[in-house]
Amino acid sequence: MSDVRCQKSECGSQTRSARQTGIVAKVVVTALLLLLVVGTAQAGTGQAAADWLRARGLSPELVVVLIAALPIVELRGAVPVGILVFNMPWWQAVIWSLLGNIAPILLVLLLLKRVVAWLSHVALFRRFFEWLFARARSKSATIQKYEFWGLVTFVGIPIPGTGAWTGSVAAEVLGLSYWKSLSAIIVGVLMAATIVTFLSVLGKQFRWVGIGLIVLLAVSFIYTVVAAVRKPRAKP
Repeated sequence: MSDVRCQKSECGSQTRSARQTGIVAKVVVTALLLLLVVGTAQAGTGQAAADWLRARGLSPELVVVLIAALPIVELRGAVPVGILVFNMPWWQAVIWSLLGNIAPILLVLLLLKRVVAWLSHVALFRRFFEWLFARARSKSATIQKYEFWGLVTFVGIPIPGTGAWTGSVAAEVLGLSYWKSLSAIIVGVLMAATIVTFLSVLGKQFRWVGIGLIVLLAVSFIYTVVAAVRKPRAKP
């Protein structure tokens, strides 16, 4: 009887997990489709969006900072929003994105274990952190081999599953010092900023490049979120 109850409990947990995954995927797809529509509309749309946010107490600058502070999205998502959606000068979008991306890392590197323990009480965050640590461990050998520049490259190349947050976890896994980790992550974020800003400015000049960039960001974001949520737990 106990085995049957355990099996039923396990099935219920899997069903809830699948339901959560479906909800997250729908929300992500909807949000990114909206971003795609806004980002590829006429130039005046950016100003209209900025005015709409200001009327609700949120400036475009604050929105860019908040986007850059989010795991997974980070600066690589914030810079295109600033340039393509809000029509900011590229340097202004980069400054606000750098602020939003680096500021949380100052504390994350110090308080990572406590933050993970606190947020892991929520199932969705727990699965995200399980994926994040697994991702960092899978790249730790390469990072350890090249040390400082290995971490810089890992953070700086804007592909799914990399960035300052994952780099912080990798630094924690490898036991790197605070200042060495922070220096490498900052250099990596600057590298990512250079790449993404170039593509965003190019996308503003050539509409098809902007559409391609936003679609690429959308696909990368969806892939990473769904992979994080749906990653199966390791058996004890």
